Amino acid sequence: MLMPMSTDPKSGYRPETLAVAHGYDPAMGMWAAKPPIFMSSTFAYPSAQYAKDVHEAFFDGTGPMVGTTHHIYSRLGHPGLDFLETRLAAMDGAEASAAFASGMAAHSAIGLAFMRPGDSMIHGRPIYGGVDMLYNQVLADFGTHSAAYLDGTDEADVRRAADEAMAKGPLKLIVAETPANPTAAMVDLALMVRLADDVGAKQGHRPLVVVDNTFLGPFAQRPIEIGVDLNMTSLTKYCAGHSDLLAGGVSGKAELIEKLRFQRVVWGSALDPFTAWLLLRSMESVAVRTERAMENARAVAEWLRDHPKVAGVTYLGFLPEGSRPRAVFDRQCTAAGSTFSFTLHGGEAEAFRMLDQLKLVRLAVSLGGSESLICHSASTTHYAISPGKRLEGGITDGTMRLSVGLEHKDDLIADLAQALEAV
Repeated sequence: MLMPMSTDPKSGYRPETLAVAHGYDPAMGMWAAKPPIFMSSTFAYPSAQYAKDVHEAFFDGTGPMVGTTHHIYSRLGHPGLDFLETRLAAMDGAEASAAFASGMAAHSAIGLAFMRPGDSMIHGRPIYGGVDMLYNQVLADFGTHSAAYLDGTDEADVRRAADEAMAKGPLKLIVAETPANPTAAMVDLALMVRLADDVGAKQGHRPLVVVDNTFLGPFAQRPIEIGVDLNMTSLTKYCAGHSDLLAGGVSGKAELIEKLRFQRVVWGSALDPFTAWLLLRSMESVAVRTERAMENARAVAEWLRDHPKVAGVTYLGFLPEGSRPRAVFDRQCTAAGSTFSFTLHGGEAEAFRMLDQLKLVRLAVSLGGSESLICHSASTTHYAISPGKRLEGGITDGTMRLSVGLEHKDDLIADLAQALEAV
């Protein structure tokens, strides 16, 4: 049967409200107050002609079924995906969104949709290890090129990277991760949009600006409002918030999102119905969870900054007044987030001794869950990146990434204090 489309307005409500109320109407689910789970791999048709019309609408965008909703097969889409994508797009302030089976599935779809052999792209350092492998190993094997900027707030450095990339081939993507993982390095998104316009005028084709907004999304940084083309979020992290699922999302203009959905259909990277339902449930509490986590993070960061065994803390709230990164932060962010890195005096040996003594903070990769997580970046999340490139991005052998969760801040500080005694 056809399902009624949600008529929830995108305007008039703040993103925190949209996270609770948008994308689902009880009429869609037999008047259930909350979205049901449609655990079906396939969907029935009332007639053979109806089936043909549905496929024509889906694959050709023509025929009598255009503008209506009927699902065919869950790899192509399902009701839970509709609910989730409608809500995510509204939260991000975008025309549309596409959800995937993981954050890397989302970013891989971007690379596959918009890069061709001979094309080039630029990205910052540091950047997430999986994204680094995507552009510098996997797509590079198919003849694409990349260049890196080391300071996303330095216009000269960013333009140098763009010129280097264009010397190799047409620049198609400008990729930013801000705040960067794990150093919380800032990237000036307005600069990236301006660069894309300038490059477009020069080469006759405007590159897309892609931003990984995982650390501060969906509320504390809103790239779409700045003019970014595609806003990518690892939904595994804060939006899911419980370290119990994998998902990724991309928001942007409808014409771009349709290209990503096509990649999802072909490569089979769709999000399953149960995970989509889990995400919808978790999105309702993301605002209050992140508020508590950020309150804890500030207290923990301030304590670490004053500890004699800690050499440095990258918490965004500590950015020096008058610096370019601070100016960018003040202009494009409304909060400092709850994930940052810190470094001990020493290196890997000192970091490992501390990590092995932790009792409350869990030693694991990922971030944004209700529990606090810590990892040694060089030997885990950025292990596959060469030591030289890690150092270019500010990741040393003593760098540890800390994602502060929802525990009581005094208990977190006490656990870090006893662990540091081993150093």
